[in-house]
Amino acid sequence: MVMWQSYSFSRISIKQSKQIRSVRQFLSLHHLEIDKDEDRFLVAYRQGMSIIACGGIAGNVLKSIAISSELQGTGFALTLMSELTNWAYELGRFNLFLFTKPCNVPMFRRCGFFLVETVEPNVALMENSPKRISTYCRELATKKVQGQSIGSIVMNANPFTLGHQYLVEQACEQCDWVHLFAVQEEGNEFSFESRLAMICSGTHHLKNLTIHIGSTYIISKATFPTYFIKDQQVINDAQTGLDLKIFRNAIAPALGITHRFAGSEPFCPVTRHYNQAMHQWLEKDLKEASGPAIEVVEIERCQKGNAPISASRVRDLLRSADIPAVRSLVPQTTYSYINQHYSVQSEKAPSYVCA
Repeated sequence: MVMWQSYSFSRISIKQSKQIRSVRQFLSLHHLEIDKDEDRFLVAYRQGMSIIACGGIAGNVLKSIAISSELQGTGFALTLMSELTNWAYELGRFNLFLFTKPCNVPMFRRCGFFLVETVEPNVALMENSPKRISTYCRELATKKVQGQSIGSIVMNANPFTLGHQYLVEQACEQCDWVHLFAVQEEGNEFSFESRLAMICSGTHHLKNLTIHIGSTYIISKATFPTYFIKDQQVINDAQTGLDLKIFRNAIAPALGITHRFAGSEPFCPVTRHYNQAMHQWLEKDLKEASGPAIEVVEIERCQKGNAPISASRVRDLLRSADIPAVRSLVPQTTYSYINQHYSVQSEKAPSYVCA
């Protein structure tokens, strides 16, 4: 039996370059890497020297968890995970998630994590609660509206454009009721608070619409792991599959959703891939899908000046201080919000900042 009692834990920051180099070397032995959003690492050392295990924290997600092969099956995983979760709790991060390979689910289950969803054979999402997702879905169900055709939209709106407004109007016209999920993820040019305000004001005239604050169960590319998946196409497939399976199997049934609306995507290949994946994961009769099929409706993106309207185009115009062109691409509500809350800088360094 391997004795591992003579060990010590150390909490290190991503800024501690010497220690982080050792962590990278240790992770590479386990075919893992450090994700770009990880800022803290818990490291276990044998007699204060060699690394025997480690785990990273990125927001409320635990990542890059690795244990020396000689310690696997000894119970050290529980010790590591207890220390890691306790540190996260000290940081005020109580609702924890971890991404792992499906083959590791039993080990993390013994450490107090519960399966949310999996996309075989690439990724599984787990959380430190057996009922948090069911509680979230029960809360959603209180906002359920009866009808034969219940639409849904997941929207970033960075910022909210005439194209976004047209998409929501088309969905509301075609459905008895529509549920719009505003993606809560930060890291956009416009804050979540700003994006939500623009969505609300730009759709105020629609009476068969409920706007929801997006949850952590709408998986963002920012939090999705790349540290144990090397192929970018596999990463894209796994991320979209996980996101859409959660939507179909948990979120949509809670609200009785029958349709998912999205704008056509002429520019971004990642978004275009996501639109294609929606047809596969939401519409088809899949054995791993417990929720009913959802019809995917792609709305042709509206144009201005022979070019599709896009939020990225608006952001580019804001950076170049071309305000008249911005005005032609966004609703008056968005334009008023930008004028009120943002100021355009000098022509030497065009940008926009929150006032």
